Amino acid sequence: KGAEKLAVIERFTIENETLCLWITSEGTLRPHNTLLQIKNALSKELGKVHHIGVRGISIMNYTISFDLPRPPRKKVSIPFADVMIQDTQATMVLSDVSEEFLRGNYIDRMMNRVREKVENQYYEGKAEFWKLIWKSEEKQPVWNKDPTAEMERLGWLKQGPTKGKWFYRPQAAAVLKTMETIAIQEVLKPLGFQEVIESHIKPFDIWLKTGHMEGMPYEFYYVAEPRTRDAADWERFIDLTKITKEVPGEELQKNLSVPTAGLCYAQCPMIYWSFKGKTIAETSLPVLVYDKTAISARYESGGRHGIERVDEFHRIEPVYIGTREQLLTLRDKMLERYKHVFNDIFDLEWQMAWVTPWYMQQAGKIGDESTQDTGTIDFEAYMPYRGTRKDSEWLEFQNLSILGDKYITAFNIKAQKSELWSGCSGIGLQRWTTAFLAQKGLDPTHWPERFREYLKDIPEGIQFL
Repeated sequence: KGAEKLAVIERFTIENETLCLWITSEGTLRPHNTLLQIKNALSKELGKVHHIGVRGISIMNYTISFDLPRPPRKKVSIPFADVMIQDTQATMVLSDVSEEFLRGNYIDRMMNRVREKVENQYYEGKAEFWKLIWKSEEKQPVWNKDPTAEMERLGWLKQGPTKGKWFYRPQAAAVLKTMETIAIQEVLKPLGFQEVIESHIKPFDIWLKTGHMEGMPYEFYYVAEPRTRDAADWERFIDLTKITKEVPGEELQKNLSVPTAGLCYAQCPMIYWSFKGKTIAETSLPVLVYDKTAISARYESGGRHGIERVDEFHRIEPVYIGTREQLLTLRDKMLERYKHVFNDIFDLEWQMAWVTPWYMQQAGKIGDESTQDTGTIDFEAYMPYRGTRKDSEWLEFQNLSILGDKYITAFNIKAQKSELWSGCSGIGLQRWTTAFLAQKGLDPTHWPERFREYLKDIPEGIQFL
């Protein structure tokens, strides 16, 4: 079928019931695919003539050489193969490969993974692409204190009971719920978004489709089901707990299944899952939905700070599905609604920037603000307690993304006629709260009048002796 698909059987031997083949290829037809084709052909021919078949196949040694776009900066290793790289020439050597392995299409994924690892070595340490596209006027902050520390001192918050989590007492809860109300009433409802309710628990197959499972497995909180609900199987665990008044970790592990799911990392994957394999009527486009019930969990480790960078947080996730033109129009409308909230209601000092990764720029996937289609816009607020505007880190407190057909393709979502795109714009209530309080303080008399229409006074809370 042409030189590009040529594979050659260099030699073969037959020993008793074993046929040994030496196959080479320099084209798109891989030797292992050739071997599978030979097996099928032999099985058909031998079965028809001699009523026998091919019992199975295995590969004693498989060497694959392929080019890399540039040489690696350090050693590269992957599972299932030894990898040697000389300049831009990579060689993978596999041994004792099973037929199941061949049919799983692992080989090409392994080659892609080697290329990906080499490319990532050049991205490590590189700053994310960042381009300022809009900035508010400077505002005079009413104070320069860390709002989380002050709320904790005043008893509005209590840290814990585990790492990266907070208990929000009535005062702090009132502010967070006000942020939720404003987001829904001032941004989502005017644009026609409808609420959905999803599960907190996400199965791995959803994260495999979205890429989260391979992208950030070290940030998930995993969910393990009991191996059994039979009380007799838990008797020793119960005995140890009653006697020691501690949780026996090793005994617990014996009674848990291997995790197959995790707590919500972001709400959008399950929303896409809900449309999996569906054809959306043209009259329903654009689809505009949001979830505000699933609580997000992300393992931050040493990156925790205040209520704005935590392991557990509350947010609203708007997801939109429609044509390219519909989503670009929607983005403009959402930007105007966000500007209305942050300028007219919060009276914030803030800015917007493209933050599409810099390597997408190199690939020609980013332009100026008038031509940008896919990508992410970050909204960043000045945090007076961190220092000067110029030298301090501003807080990313909102974003808005158009993701093209990435998740549309992953979940096989279609329309009657149109080509579909999608996007999301996570609204983090803790981030909104921190940005607002960092500039406006905890005294409601200093808050903008438009905000006080939603929350005039802070609840008295609970007094402790």
